[in-house]
Amino acid sequence: MTTPPPGSSRDELEALTLSLQDAGVALLVGTALDFAGVNRSKGVPVRRLASFHQTGAGASPSWVVFCIDNGIAFTSTIGVTGDLRLRLDASQVRQIDAGLAWGPTDYYNQDGTISSHCARGRLRAMIAAAEARGLTPLMGTELEFTLTTASGDRLPKTSWSAYGMKAVTAHRAFLVDLTDTLEKAGLEAEQIHAEYGTDQFEVSLAPASPVDMADTQVLARILIGIVAARHDMAASFSPLPWADGSGNGAHLHLSLDRDGTPLFAGGDGPHGITAEGGAAIGGILHALPELLGLYAGSVISAQRLKPGAWSGASACWGLENREAALRFLAATPGNPHGANVELKIVDPSANIYIAAAALLGSALHGIESELPLPREIVDNPADDPDHAKFALAFDQPTILDALEASTLAVQILGADIHEGVLAVRRHEQHTFDGVSPEDIAHAVRFAWS
Repeated sequence: MTTPPPGSSRDELEALTLSLQDAGVALLVGTALDFAGVNRSKGVPVRRLASFHQTGAGASPSWVVFCIDNGIAFTSTIGVTGDLRLRLDASQVRQIDAGLAWGPTDYYNQDGTISSHCARGRLRAMIAAAEARGLTPLMGTELEFTLTTASGDRLPKTSWSAYGMKAVTAHRAFLVDLTDTLEKAGLEAEQIHAEYGTDQFEVSLAPASPVDMADTQVLARILIGIVAARHDMAASFSPLPWADGSGNGAHLHLSLDRDGTPLFAGGDGPHGITAEGGAAIGGILHALPELLGLYAGSVISAQRLKPGAWSGASACWGLENREAALRFLAATPGNPHGANVELKIVDPSANIYIAAAALLGSALHGIESELPLPREIVDNPADDPDHAKFALAFDQPTILDALEASTLAVQILGADIHEGVLAVRRHEQHTFDGVSPEDIAHAVRFAWS
């Protein structure tokens, strides 16, 4: 069965094309994340927008298994033959810079069916599965990045004040430009601030449907890179740009409603959590060790996952607990978006569509299985007497072994995406085997930029 990509009618496509041409747009770029979390793209003259949407641009199936070193991790279903079509989601197209427009794409087969390797399509399928159960998911994201010189070195040494105004004033031209650029592109940034690490900043984006959230994060990363270049800098989205520095996260927030009633508020459980909400939390945490390779599976990710780094290195939950993998935010006057959970362990090396599908899928699995809400960890998990029971593995081989054995990952993603993610991460594992942490950090500093 042919499944058309999201988009618009012929008249709407023509109107959009004319609008972009009138705004001076010459090049339209469509992007798609590969399984290594790297953003790949193809561009067309803007006059070809309708064709890009309706029939797409050709791409080798190997696109999805490109690796961070530009190697190719072939799988049982991806080799040197075949062709995919990158089909533009015209409903999301927007101008992002002088003469340049952007839109996300989906991977389609030549016969017009959605590819089993399309992560964006898989996330849509998980949303449909939630909606079929009467559930409405919303997701938000917090994206951290580190500024460097244009050549990729540390910025000139200055005194850094974590979350401080000093950092804002030192980089005010960049931050003002970034805020204006995000606003003009229609991104709803809720906060932009200095982070804990030197030259590290965070952009928090408003909650939206999971696909819109993922599209927004992809675009935000593009725009941060564009603005950094305008100010003679570069932006690193590596989970750990320097081996002795602070790590970057790409945290995911999730809320679930059933017929307008939130699952994480108004119930009889701790902090108002309902029985279904508790089961969703139980599902996320139960699956976390086997799905960690989807959230933080890169060769550098494990170096960020350390107790004391606020990276969520323990598979537990707690109210506003920033050392827990799952931080719970209760429905209070200080939380305008309502109760939700934040998966802190996700980092920018993840394919955000896959990570979001895994988070939603594991929550649904918990609800369907009626899993119990685990014990809340109210303090530092590392100090808990039972910490060994929920401590997470920190090395890539162990993380990938767990992902490889996961039947739930196959259920959520399908066999082809599951195999492809493992292939690209195993490629990293073997390529960087024996390489020092410092050299790995240097080699992949801009892999996801």
